[in-house]
Amino acid sequence: MTNLDSRPEVELLEPGRQSVAVEVLEPRPVALGGPRAMSVYRTLPQRKRSLVGAWCFLDHYGPDDVAETGGMLVPRHPHTGLATVSWLFTGGVEHLDSGGNAASVVPGSLNLMIAGRGVTHQEISSPGTRSLHGVQLWYALPEATRFGENAFVRHTPEPVELPGVTARVFVGELLGSVSPVDTRTADLLGAELVLAPGASVRLGVRADFEHAVLAEDADVVVGSTTVGHRSLAYLPPGADSLAVTAGATGARVILLGGVPLGEQIVMWWNFVGRDHDEIAEFRRRYQAELGFEPADPRDAGAPDLFGPFPPGQPPALPAPPMPTVRLRPRE
Repeated sequence: MTNLDSRPEVELLEPGRQSVAVEVLEPRPVALGGPRAMSVYRTLPQRKRSLVGAWCFLDHYGPDDVAETGGMLVPRHPHTGLATVSWLFTGGVEHLDSGGNAASVVPGSLNLMIAGRGVTHQEISSPGTRSLHGVQLWYALPEATRFGENAFVRHTPEPVELPGVTARVFVGELLGSVSPVDTRTADLLGAELVLAPGASVRLGVRADFEHAVLAEDADVVVGSTTVGHRSLAYLPPGADSLAVTAGATGARVILLGGVPLGEQIVMWWNFVGRDHDEIAEFRRRYQAELGFEPADPRDAGAPDLFGPFPPGQPPALPAPPMPTVRLRPRE
């Protein structure tokens, strides 16, 4: 990597329009599987912001001592109307889904599962993993593709080495790197950026995108706003450049972006739908298909949504009860 001593500020592209206002979203700790289990830090969704483009969920975890917490043990559970993105920094996770896909999630490789109209999967720390560290992302599928078939895609992006930054673009396009992955949604961006100590980089971005920057392992400055470790900086559409500055130890960030989804969604548990009644149907059919509750006569003759699963796996997770009030859409 280029020595930054002679060039403390690196302009990867000429600055464009002035930066838009930066909104900082603080993380919320969540125990994954119980009070003594691995903790994750959730910055999407939250009350004041549900979506960044189509991105609707961001969990950041680790470095987690697997010997202490047991690591990741997420038994079989359902998804509808969304896609999951698994991206690791250290450790490994074993993925298994009802579409017949089994894969080892490893650092530096994208694992994308498109739920479509329905899928179930489980995620369990790989044997031998001592420290687990990564992000789990979801994006909502648009109306045009949300009832399609489920799918699973793996992709290992080539790193882009430029003065002051190493980038791995796992979804979309940035710094001349184009991911070949078909996301089945409108234009979307997902990338890991590793900044050298003291580096300040300005990236050319699409002005019609909204963006978010996760301060993954250290505080960073986005534009002129300090973003604390694990916090998420949100930038609305309007600027065609984005500046990130690392501290003395360097920094790793996750950059997300996309055109605003332009559709209302309802998120509840592991489902994305469009209204309360649709979510209730997804829950009802999942509970019946996995034998947690009797089948409802309303679903007679409907094809299964959530598919078969290999035997010998940990018991599936039942869905929690529906809220006593109607779920309201987000946008």
